[in-house]
This record gives sequence, structure tokens and C-alpha cells, in this order.
Amino acid sequence: RIKSTISEVFLSIDKMKLAVFATLVAGTAAFAPASQIKRSTALNAVGKQKLQYVPCISTDDLPAPGSATSGVAGGLAICIAVDPAGKVYALGDKCPPVNQPLSFGNVNDDGTIQDPVLGTKFSLKTGEVVGNWCPAGIGKLIGGLFDPVGVPVYPVKAKGKTVEVQVDVNYKANFEANYWSGLLDAQGKANGKYY
Repeated sequence: RIKSTISEVFLSIDKMKLAVFATLVAGTAAFAPASQIKRSTALNAVGKQKLQYVPCISTDDLPAPGSATSGVAGGLAICIAVDPAGKVYALGDKCPPVNQPLSFGNVNDDGTIQDPVLGTKFSLKTGEVVGNWCPAGIGKLIGGLFDPVGVPVYPVKAKGKTVEVQVDVNYKANFEANYWSGLLDAQGKANGKYY
């Protein structure tokens, strides 16, 4: 009787693992695009692009060589990475395909920063994928649903006690400009205006 109970427990645990795995696959598939379409705010922008250096972090908050930290510049999440030689880089802080923070990643000797969860390496200079796409752990499953895509890179400089990053200061406004267009917003009007 004890052997029967033990085998029933292990069978139910295996079923639970299978159910969790199936839920994960279904959840990931639900958010996978039917086709990969490259989008560019430059093409979809309502207003003009305006590049300008804006403060991101204090120079006192710069990470040690071989590591990274996060900051915000012009409303954009920015990863500030320092390579082992001490050179500073600015990249978008959202790792594709699931947008976990790149600033939690490892800065490597080969000029890359590695996604902490899925294992993808991105060039510090270009933001392009270096090596395999999503090679670690669950990345093998999730990565197959998406085409490899890099992260944006930004010019960076120190000005006084501040690290500044050059971004499009109109990016967020341009991205959100038509967000409610054609839909009823919280005011009940399709154009987003108040009554």
C-alpha cells in the first residue's frame, strides 16, 4: 500500500510539472507575434526627432569595471555598462524578447553584455546579438518564438558630475501620440480630448 501511495504522489508531481510547463508555453505563445515586423519610431513618429544629451546618472553611481547599472534618460530606461577596461557604454535596458533589465547582465571581456536570464550576448558598441540567440535555460524555448533582435545603443559622455546620454527627447511623446487614436479613452472620446 505504501509503494502505491508513493508512486501516486510522484505521478501527481509529474502531472503538475507538465501542467506548469504547458501553461508557460501557452502564455509565451499568446504574446508571440504572428509575424515579425520591424517597427521604427522614426517611420511612425508624429513629431520630429530631437536628439539631445540629457542627464542619466551621477558619475558617483558609475558601476565598477565589468558591471552595469540602470538609469533613465528622456523617459527611456538606459543600461550604463562599463567594460573591464573602464570604457562606458549606454544601451537600452530592455533585453529582447521578454524585456528583463539588461543592467542585471554580465559585462564580458569580449566587448559584450550578457542577458542575465536567457543568455544572449549583445555588443556594447552596436547592440547587435553576438553568438547564439537565447542559449540558456528557458531561453531555448522562448527564443525559438522570436527572431534575434539587438538593443539600441546611445552616445554617452560625462559632463561635470553627471553621465549624459544622447536620446530622442521626443521619443516617448511620439510613441504615445496615437496610442488612443480610434479607441475610446478614459474620457469617452476617441481623440483623447476632455469634454
